[in-house]
Amino acid sequence: MKSCLRLTIAIGLLCCACVTTGPGGQKSFVIIPSSQEVSIGQGMVEELKQTQKALPDSAWQAYINQVGQKLVAVCDRKDIQYQFQVVDDDQVNAFACPGGFVYFYTGLLRQMDNEAELAAVMAHEISHVVGRHSIKRLQMVLGVGMAYELAMGEKESKAIETAVGVGMTLISSQFSRDDEREADDYGMTYMIRAGYDPNAMITMFDKLAALGGSGSGDVFEKMLSSHPDTQDRIASAKTRIASMQPLSSDLTLAKPKYQQMRSRLPAKK
Repeated sequence: MKSCLRLTIAIGLLCCACVTTGPGGQKSFVIIPSSQEVSIGQGMVEELKQTQKALPDSAWQAYINQVGQKLVAVCDRKDIQYQFQVVDDDQVNAFACPGGFVYFYTGLLRQMDNEAELAAVMAHEISHVVGRHSIKRLQMVLGVGMAYELAMGEKESKAIETAVGVGMTLISSQFSRDDEREADDYGMTYMIRAGYDPNAMITMFDKLAALGGSGSGDVFEKMLSSHPDTQDRIASAKTRIASMQPLSSDLTLAKPKYQQMRSRLPAKK
């Protein structure tokens, strides 16, 4: 009887495993449910607290959340609560953990000239969460057995602990080209929906690609400066923007507000 129940539940999980992972109702096969994804993300956040120092500026933390929530409001995944944090670190870096925990480094924020450029990177990271790129990679690395345990809630503490450990190792690895292109595409859609000029994505990527020789060694910069198809991604963004013309005159860069906030950032160490 117990095995039959397990089989019935497993079949039910498989039937419900196709979830929305993009604009227009795009679907993907994801076994690990959102509740467990958030638990994994929370575990990773606890690990990150050991090494990542939050910027002690409540105005900046409120601002990053304001921009983030503006994009969340127009994204295609709202079954989780997104959280945003500025990290006091000179790395040119940003990343998202499973479950919607998004980090921005002060080193990256110093490179930006307007709020739309911030929104470009923010939308890109939110898009990784919408596309469940991290959890799909985690699902693949963990294998069917562990993913099933997470889906069933079995051995929860051990399964979550293992998933957190694997997730921490994946933070330092690059997404696939398809995932990056997808995040670019979704991100531009969300920027426009939120009222930002999508050309800021191009200027931001150009800036980051130009930092290739600085040697800081962080993930975000290395991805943009050394990724084989970075220029193809930029060209694709330009082509897409050209196809959208004329863009609404209401789209903004929001430069004055960002300049004001950037002046509050601590000096480079």
